[in-house]
Amino acid sequence: MATFPRPVAKPGASAPTAPVVVSFNRMELREILDLYGRKVAAGEWRDYAIDCLKDKAVFSVFRRTSEVPLYRIEKDPKLARRQGAYSVVTASGLILKRGHELARVIAVLERALRVVG
Repeated sequence: MATFPRPVAKPGASAPTAPVVVSFNRMELREILDLYGRKVAAGEWRDYAIDCLKDKAVFSVFRRTSEVPLYRIEKDPKLARRQGAYSVVTASGLILKRGHELARVIAVLERALRVVG
């Protein structure tokens, strides 16, 4: 078993800090992927993307790979105390629901949409 020496910081030098990135935790991802699995089984969704950015985490849902996302599930910790950290946003930028609990926010995607006419 090989051991490697630990780097020694020079006196007075600050240690390099890794950039802070917002991401979904395991429980949040489980809730989102459960919904995603049901929608894939129903034939409504086909692909997804996860973006972990400096200020927010985004789970994007696609009907086809080459399109813009149908919905984005966003986690923005800066809004946690005010409007809630979680939101569901449509492709046009309309916020469908925003709140403090992820399960309640993504419940808006559970409902089947109907044509009114």
